[in-house]
Amino acid sequence: MTSRPRLHTSGKQLVGLVAFALFGVLVAVFLTADFGTAETFAGAEGITAAIGYSLFDLDAGSIPAEGFLVSFLVIAVVLDAALDATVMLATRDEDDVDEAAVTDGGREGGDR
Repeated sequence: MTSRPRLHTSGKQLVGLVAFALFGVLVAVFLTADFGTAETFAGAEGITAAIGYSLFDLDAGSIPAEGFLVSFLVIAVVLDAALDATVMLATRDEDDVDEAAVTDGGREGGDR
C-alpha cells in the first residue's frame, strides 16, 4: 500500500515568506527610483574620454571626481609582478629535466 505525500512543515515557510516580502520591497524600490540625468565632463566627446579624465584626475569640467592615478599605478605594478612571477614559475630549470622522462615517459627499453 502506498502512502500519500505529506506537507513538510519545518518552519521554512516563514523564511520563504520573508524572502518573498523582501523581493516585493526591492521591486517597489527599483520601479520607483529616480536616477536623474547623466552628466559628463565638459569637452569630452565620449565615455572613454570622461573615464580617462576621471582616472588621471585631470581638471576637465565642473564635475568633481576623485583621482585614481595612484591606485591605477599600484594595480599596474602588482599585476606586472604577478605576471613576472608566473613566467618565472612556469619556466623549467635545465638541471631538473630528466631526458628519459620527457622523451619516452620514463619507460625502460627506448622505442616501442
